[in-house]
Amino acid sequence: MAKGTYIGEFEQLVLLAVLRLGQNAHGAIIREEIIDRTGRSVSRGAVYAGLDRLEEKGFLKSWLGAATAERGGRAKRHYEMTANGELALSTAFHAVKRMAQGVRIPRLA
Repeated sequence: MAKGTYIGEFEQLVLLAVLRLGQNAHGAIIREEIIDRTGRSVSRGAVYAGLDRLEEKGFLKSWLGAATAERGGRAKRHYEMTANGELALSTAFHAVKRMAQGVRIPRLA
């Protein structure tokens, strides 16, 4: 993978959440998805910083949805994975899978 296209563990979680949520992917629900599925505490700032990084790298694209009364007339920013994001996620996933082959990984209690 070329320099600048590497994604870390948290970026992988963000991309997986976006992929899982489809058209409903926006900052607050991405954060909830990561917390629910990993049990990990995640700040709003970390999620939005990750989303910004991934969009800058070309792995996500975003758009503003319609303004809603529940948000005081503000619109939500929605996210979608790009083809480059799919490639980066696949590459990272398969690298971890190859590294884990033949290694005994202890189970959590």
